[in-house]
Amino acid sequence: MTEDLSPEQTRAEPGAPAPSPMGQLIRYCLIGVTGASLDAVLFWLMTRAGVYYQLANFISVTCGIVNNFFLNAFFNFKTKNRLLRRFCSFYAIGMLGWGVSALLLWLFIEKWGLQPFTSKLMIIFIVTALQFTLNKTITFARKAGGAD
Repeated sequence: MTEDLSPEQTRAEPGAPAPSPMGQLIRYCLIGVTGASLDAVLFWLMTRAGVYYQLANFISVTCGIVNNFFLNAFFNFKTKNRLLRRFCSFYAIGMLGWGVSALLLWLFIEKWGLQPFTSKLMIIFIVTALQFTLNKTITFARKAGGAD
């Protein structure tokens, strides 16, 4: 039933003005910080507990993806329609980011001898830029004509 709602119908308050693109970008970045922080803290805790760094990376990235999707969908883009499709897109892009981060972790740790947590912090910035671009243009893109 909610599949065909317009952007106006997906806002929290009827008649509220559409959010500005700059406001969405700022909220996206702030939400990204929460997900990246969750990702980094979980990664650090698990590797300190002896979990293999690649497994820790997969788990921590997945937690960050789920966190970021729901915060972006409900609080940033205020999207209530096509949530399963949007989540699948967001998760697929997140898994692409995980693949890039896994490859870079291997390179930084195994080939360059860097510490796992230092490597993870550097990689988060690279992967975040990639994921922002893809999610903005694919997952949360508006249909032509402004309809969601």
